[in-house]
Amino acid sequence: MDLRAISMGVAFALMWSSAFTSARIIVAAAPPMTALSLRFLISGLLAVLLARLMGQSWRLSRAQWRATIIFGICQNALYLGLNFIAMQTVQASLASIIASTLPLMVAVAGWAFFHERPGALGMAGLLAGFLGVAIIMGSRMQADSVDLVGVGLCILGALSLTVATLALKGASSGGNFMMIVGLQMLIGSAVLALPAAAMETVTIDWSWTLVVAFAYTTLVPGLAATLVWFFLVHRIGAVKAATFHFLNPFFGVAIAALILHEALGPRDLLGVAIITGGILAVQLSKQKPTRT
Repeated sequence: MDLRAISMGVAFALMWSSAFTSARIIVAAAPPMTALSLRFLISGLLAVLLARLMGQSWRLSRAQWRATIIFGICQNALYLGLNFIAMQTVQASLASIIASTLPLMVAVAGWAFFHERPGALGMAGLLAGFLGVAIIMGSRMQADSVDLVGVGLCILGALSLTVATLALKGASSGGNFMMIVGLQMLIGSAVLALPAAAMETVTIDWSWTLVVAFAYTTLVPGLAATLVWFFLVHRIGAVKAATFHFLNPFFGVAIAALILHEALGPRDLLGVAIITGGILAVQLSKQKPTRT
């Protein structure tokens, strides 16, 4: 793995992790589903335009359309929709930690449904990752700083993202990756628009921080991170690229502490370190040894 690939991987993890902090700012000033639907509409249109400039087509195979629809509903409408609602009461650092367990959940799902049994290193990583989450949750619950309903929504969102990730295996085959990204964003926007119109009153507390956070969320985690991920996977492969997910817990809590001044205790830091090591172990266990 060369220096350029490492830089791209770190940049992707940083952009992905920062989305929770910017989302926390948005939902404090605007209705969550309405804001997210608008974000996906803008990001989706930009992604489709970019895909067309890259020579990609929206003529997808039936399998790609099926996977794209599932991905759009599970990731955008459910995972991010539930997280945006939850972050009205859940801290960005805790939401990012729960979401960062995605590689662990995907590994468990692969074991349960596809008989992809992890090796000793992968099993140790799974146990460590979930132990780290338990440490953090125990610390937060003792401090009475956890909204259990919000945490439940984050967990449901993470499970939805697990389904979306497994569906992406079918969506990414056959090319047109950026077009698929744009289309699944537009699907998410349309699905979220319905409950937003029925359940939310559009009342916005306008400020420059809201405008900056919305623009940042739309362009950076929403579009730029996806583009960086696309080039990173093309350069080093999906398995090696996925190892950069181990940076997400650390970046997520660090950005929330720096920008939102969210408090972090010693047990939080210990839990983050254990989760980080667990994710890294799971991802490394998936890599096949290279022959010399």
